[in-house]
This record gives sequence, structure tokens and C-alpha cells, in this order.
Amino acid sequence: MSTSSRKLDHIRICLDQEVDTMARPLEDIVLLHQALPEIDEQDIDTSCRFLGKDLAAPLMICAMTGGHPATKEINLRLGQAASEMGIAIGVGSQRAALEDSRLEETFSVVREAAPDIPVIGNIGAVQLKRSGPEILEKLAEMIDADAIAIHLNFLQESIQPEGDRDGAGVLQAIKSAAEGPLPIMVKETGAGISGEVARNLVCAGIKMIDVSGTGGLSWAGVEAFRAAETEDEDLEEMGRLMECWGIPTPVSIVECRSAGAYVIASGGVRSGLDIARSLALGAGLAGASLPFLRPATEGKDAVVRTTRSYIRALRMAMFLTGSQDLTQLGRSPLVVLGRTREWLEARGFDTNAFSVYREL
Repeated sequence: MSTSSRKLDHIRICLDQEVDTMARPLEDIVLLHQALPEIDEQDIDTSCRFLGKDLAAPLMICAMTGGHPATKEINLRLGQAASEMGIAIGVGSQRAALEDSRLEETFSVVREAAPDIPVIGNIGAVQLKRSGPEILEKLAEMIDADAIAIHLNFLQESIQPEGDRDGAGVLQAIKSAAEGPLPIMVKETGAGISGEVARNLVCAGIKMIDVSGTGGLSWAGVEAFRAAETEDEDLEEMGRLMECWGIPTPVSIVECRSAGAYVIASGGVRSGLDIARSLALGAGLAGASLPFLRPATEGKDAVVRTTRSYIRALRMAMFLTGSQDLTQLGRSPLVVLGRTREWLEARGFDTNAFSVYREL
């Protein structure tokens, strides 16, 4: 199956099937309510800077699609909404456009719709290794990218019948990419990034990590649905077995932040409250993909409504924690409960340290 056709499969399954995991680890993060916030809600400032550009809120529509003619309209609407709302956006893997230049417009339409916000390109780590760092310039030119995300999706590749499981030499390829002029981000695709991997990436020159932990869309689950459609019982079984494999998003945020990376929190970010939880844990930005997909099939205004809901809930969480800006939110006390607390303590973190007002 071609890369282009596979992308359409992914969109269809994400729209038609239940592909979110049942677990919601970000709900283990409880922000401490301030009964006396001592701020005027109207004075709350959600703005920030990312990749040298101003954002109205610390939110990114994460890498989602592109690479099939049917996805062009989706990306157009996502780009239009991101531009209107002043948030960042990433495109899906540009591999299909490298294989067929006629598909470039399914990606470039994002920049045409969003000239003033950060737009992040996307390529798989294995494709980068095989093509060499020189391919990054072509990817960036395709969409006038502010940065390129190198995605790590070895769990998904393990389930795909077309999967590429050659993970040897990837870190060196990432290091070579980081030595170039383009800002480089490394992102997972739903299985999280550990502190050990984050330290390796930071040592390789990577400054930005999108954790994409467990708690949201499961690409192993998506591939299980694809396998079921082709009656590949072995791969379907593996997809079901591994659909919750990985590191929970809040754990990955803490681990990657402790390694010195600028963290983008994704993986189960389903509301502005989840953005607030993520930033209080140490992330600089939060992102989501699946919650924006169905609205994008309806129209630009539906994506705008979803974005406004995220920002409205973020403002409410900031007001109720007495946080007038994002810096204060990042120091806001929180309580870590449940399996997330067990994870972090087993990994050597003192979760009580989050429960007091912090200077990061």
C-alpha cells in the first residue's frame, strides 16, 4: 500500500472508530484551588512566544495529516483556524510528498492559510536516517516551516504490515539534523519519551521535545483496526496487546523537563484544563490532534469553536489558581495522585515538591 493511501486509512479510522485509550493520566494532576485568587479575570494573559513568534495561547494543533488529495481541505481548515486563533500548528509526515511531488500542496496549504504563526514540518526518524539531513531543507521549503519535527513512531511501525523497524543509527541522524540551521523538534507519537532518551536527545543538540505520551490516541490501536480490515489476525492481536504501551504523558513531561528540554505536552490533552496541568508540570506548550480532526471535517468555524473551548478552560484554570500569566501558572502548586504518583516516585522524583509554590 502507498504512503498516501495509508494516510487516508488513518483519517478514516480515527473518525469512525474509538481510538483514544481509556486511561486519562493527566487527571491524576490536581491543581490547587485558590479561594482568594486576588486577580481580575480580565487581566489574565495567556500569550507566549514560540519559535520567535507570538501566540495568543500556549496551544498547538499537533501533526495530523496531509499526503493525500482528500486531506488538503482538512489542512486548509486547520491552518485557517490556527491563524485566526493565534496558535501553532504542525503538519503530518511529509514523506508522501517526497515520494510524489503532486502531494506537496496538501501540506503547503497550511502555510498559505496561516502566514504569521509557527508551522512545524514533519518527517519520520527512519526516513531522515535514510535520506540524510539535507532532506530537511526541502521539507522546510515545502511549507516555509519554522521548525521540523522528527517523529519517533516505532510502536506504530511494529504493528503496521508495511512497518519499518530499522531503529539503528537514528540518534546519530538526529544529531546531524540538530547541527544544521533549522530548529529541530523530536516528537513521539503516543508512547512517550523517557528521561534517559531525553538526555540522549539533549546531548545530541535537541532543545525541543514533544512527549506525546500515553493517555490519548493510540496508534497501535489504529493499526489494529487496519489489521482487522485485512483479516490479519496476528497483527490485530499485537495491536490490541500493545495499544496502552508507553509512558504516561504527565510522567514524560516531568522526565523530559528534568533533562533540560523545552517540552511540548501532547498525548491526551483533551481540554484547556489539561493544558494548565501540563504547564504546571513544566511544559512550555501543549498540543492535541484528534480533538481537532472531526471539527476540521465540518469547517473552519468548528475548529475555531474547539480552540476557543480549550483557551476558555485554560483561562478559568488560571483564574482559579491565581495565575495572572503563564509564568505564575508554571509555579502553581499541584497534587500528584494515583498511578502517575507511583510512576514518578518509582522513577526517583519527589512528588511532594510539586505541592508547594515553586520557583522553576
